[in-house]
Amino acid sequence: MRVALASDHRGYSLKEAVKEILSRLGHTFKDFGTHSEDSVDYPDFGFRAAEAVVLGDFDRAILLCHSGIGMSIVANKVDGIRAALCCDRESAELSRLHNDANVLILPAKKDFGDALSEILRRWLDLPFEGGRHQKRLAKISSYEAGRGKAFSTT
Repeated sequence: MRVALASDHRGYSLKEAVKEILSRLGHTFKDFGTHSEDSVDYPDFGFRAAEAVVLGDFDRAILLCHSGIGMSIVANKVDGIRAALCCDRESAELSRLHNDANVLILPAKKDFGDALSEILRRWLDLPFEGGRHQKRLAKISSYEAGRGKAFSTT
C-alpha cells in the first residue's frame, strides 16, 4: 500500500516511529513533512498529504499532530477524505470496517507503546465492510457534493 505521511512539529517524533513500522510491514510511503521539531503550521502539511490521496497518488494517509484534532479538521476539509482520529485499536478497526476511512489521524500526545504497530497493521489491512455502511457513506458523499444541502432542518 502507498501511504502519504504528514505531521507538524509536535507529531514529528511519532511520525518517525510510524515510518519504521510501515517499512517493517512492507508498505511504501512519502513523508510530506515536516522534517524536524521546529515549529510549523499543521495545515501546510496535512492538506498536501490528504490531497495526494484524493488525487490517487496514494492509497491512504496517516497524519499526526499533538492532539490529532487540528489534522482531523484539515483532512476532513478535503472533498473525498474520510479522516478518523483514532487513539486505540478498536477505533482504528471501526474506522476502516464501518467508515472506510482513508486517512488515519494519530495524536502524538498519546503514548501508544507496543500497540502502535498493531493499530497501524489493522488499519492498513482491514477492508471496508460495505453493506449497511455503504448507504451511510453515500449520504456523506451526497452532502459533500451538494455543499451541505442534502438534508432539511425541519
